[in-house]
Amino acid sequence: MKPSVLTRRADFLAANRGLRIARPGFVLLANPNKSDSIRFGITVTKRIGNAVVRNRMKRRFRALIRELLPDHGLPGHDHVLIGREGGVERDFGKLREELVAALDRAKAGKGDPPRRRKPGPQR
Repeated sequence: MKPSVLTRRADFLAANRGLRIARPGFVLLANPNKSDSIRFGITVTKRIGNAVVRNRMKRRFRALIRELLPDHGLPGHDHVLIGREGGVERDFGKLREELVAALDRAKAGKGDPPRRRKPGPQR
């Protein structure tokens, strides 16, 4: 089954309420959706680098997702990859291993503990 793409902001925000698995090159968010399909989204912020660097990272993530999500993804879940600082220079084989390990952890329901919020202005 070919994974479909998340396009709505609400879906990305909902994924943030699910499991979070951090790896050196990325953070994987996995959250159940209402369908049986596998969906994915990619986020790379401007802190990572200029547009060329961000687009290269997104292309690498898309290649990984096409390769690994059909076999290792969680059915009925949304998967969001968030790029991290060292992800663009990271070896592609290493990224692949890390994504398989992160997906296996998500299948087992073992997420990382929730992030502590940085003290800042109250909303």
